[in-house]
Amino acid sequence: MLYILVAIALVIGFTLYQRGRKRQLTQVILTDTQRKLLATHIGYYSNLSDIDKAYFEDKIEQFLDGVRVEGVGLTVTDLDRLMVASSAVIPIFRFKDWSYRNVTNVLLYPDTFDEQYQYEATDGRNIAGMVGTGYMNGQMILSRNALVKGFSSGAGKENTGIHEFVHLVDKSDGATDGIPEGFLPFEYVKPWVRMMHQEIHKIEAGHSDINPYATTNEAEFFAVVSEYFFEKPDQFQTKHPELYDMLSKIFGQDLAKG
Repeated sequence: MLYILVAIALVIGFTLYQRGRKRQLTQVILTDTQRKLLATHIGYYSNLSDIDKAYFEDKIEQFLDGVRVEGVGLTVTDLDRLMVASSAVIPIFRFKDWSYRNVTNVLLYPDTFDEQYQYEATDGRNIAGMVGTGYMNGQMILSRNALVKGFSSGAGKENTGIHEFVHLVDKSDGATDGIPEGFLPFEYVKPWVRMMHQEIHKIEAGHSDINPYATTNEAEFFAVVSEYFFEKPDQFQTKHPELYDMLSKIFGQDLAKG
């Protein structure tokens, strides 16, 4: 028992040391009010242990230190920033010392937008999130309405913010192809590809509860099932145990209870 108490004390001490050290390096420090916003609106955060909550907060601060969240046609609030940052942190929570090097700005639009990035158009406004390419490289666009809905209690299996940041995790090896090679041991790559195609066929045949948007291509499949994995882990494990096990390996997280 004494050894356990000493180990816990060392972990807490190290965490506090790291937080104190980082306060000398970072510009963004969360306030008590912002932590309460996290606890109220981010279910993932609420389910963490106190030590992991401190670690989550550190990663939120690091993200907001390096990535600007800007509003287009709206005023960005603290809750907006925290939801964007949480969308980024959740997929990489167990990746030690890993940060997004392929995004510098997140643009928040009031609602969905079209392929020309217009949100006031009357037709073709059906995009809730997008990772920029070409002259928009390094940018991400998110619908605020979709972002908020993703963290609401009635969101179901969908979370637009997590979806788009999973695309960046996928892209970190140089290709947005649904195969996160930097996080998946080589021996699992072929089984993962085979699993993707098998499930895509099931979705197309109407024999899967996964969002049909996953059939668009392998990259969208990875992003869609990752939303499901993080939003409804128990349900996902029950209905898709093999996919759940593979995503647990990829993200280093086992979220299902029991």
